[in-house]
Amino acid sequence: MIKANIILDSSKWKNKIKNPNNYFKKKLIKLSKIPYLKKKKQEFSILLTNNKKIKDLNYKFRKKNKPTDVLSFQSNDKDYIGDIAISYEMINRKSKLSNFFLELDKIWIHGYFHLNGYDHKKIKDFKKMVKKENLVLSYLYKIN
Repeated sequence: MIKANIILDSSKWKNKIKNPNNYFKKKLIKLSKIPYLKKKKQEFSILLTNNKKIKDLNYKFRKKNKPTDVLSFQSNDKDYIGDIAISYEMINRKSKLSNFFLELDKIWIHGYFHLNGYDHKKIKDFKKMVKKENLVLSYLYKIN
């Protein structure tokens, strides 16, 4: 089973998600029904943070002095695959044109694929990654 450790670093998240642990647990249960993810035993952490913290992390690790929506830090461990940091303000801003939860799911799934070795430096890799992300989103939003 895929397991996520949720770290709440900004109280703003509570305005949208009353119980972040339950929210992600339900999403991961749905993920476990996807055939190619069914047998995966992985663990990772999601830091739900704000623009200031993600800007600091972005500068420290990528030398970019600006906030971003998501950062992924891949681990070399096959069971603990790494960490994802997500900015509340960036997700909230993106969601003005769609839906907060959809934007959040798009972003953490994007981070999850980075933890699994996917990137989007080349157009063919970008297309492959987007295809996988869209497949996962279709499972998460499937009406049963």
